[in-house]
Amino acid sequence: MKSTVRTSLLLLLIFATLTCCLDARLQVCQPSGKIRGIKPPPGQCNTENDSDCCKKGKMYTTYKCSPPVTGNTKAVLTLNSFQKGGDGGGPSECDHQYHSDDTPVVALSTGWYSGGDRCLNFITISANGRSVKAKVVDECDSTMGCDDEHDYQPPCPNNIVDASKAVWKALGIPEGDWGDYDITWSDA
Repeated sequence: MKSTVRTSLLLLLIFATLTCCLDARLQVCQPSGKIRGIKPPPGQCNTENDSDCCKKGKMYTTYKCSPPVTGNTKAVLTLNSFQKGGDGGGPSECDHQYHSDDTPVVALSTGWYSGGDRCLNFITISANGRSVKAKVVDECDSTMGCDDEHDYQPPCPNNIVDASKAVWKALGIPEGDWGDYDITWSDA
C-alpha cells in the first residue's frame, strides 16, 4: 500500500513538473512574422527622440505578443513625445488626445497593450532606484510599421514601455542616458 501511494505521489510530482515546464514554454513570445521596410517619403519620418525610420528592403520582425506580465516585468524604456507634432504621430489610441511631455504617460508594446485592456490605467515603472506611476494612453505597435499610419517607423519590439519625458525625469535618469533603458514595470 505504501509503495502504491509513493508511486502515485511520484507520478503526480513528475506530471506537475512537466506541466509547469510546458506552460513556461507556451508563454514564450515568438515572432509572428516580418515586414519589409520601405524608404519614407521626404520629411515623412519624425526622428525626434532618436526615433528610427524604416530602411528600404530591411526586414523587420513583428510580434502579436509580449512576454508575460508579472509583478516585476522586465522591459526597455524608450522615449516618445505624445504632444501634437511629436514623434508619437497622431493622437493617442486610448483617448484620442495628445498629451504634454510633462505628463507621465506611456505606450505599451502590442501584447502588453492587450487590445486596449490597459487603456487609461496606471502602471508602475521602476528603474534607477525610483518608481513612477504612468497612465497607459497608447499602443507601441509590434505588428505593423513602415507606413504612413506608423510615421514610417519600424514595428515596436515586444518588450517596450514607450514613455514621455516626464517619466524619464521622475526616474531621475540623466538626459544623456535617455533613449533605451532597462526597467521593470507592473500593473499599478
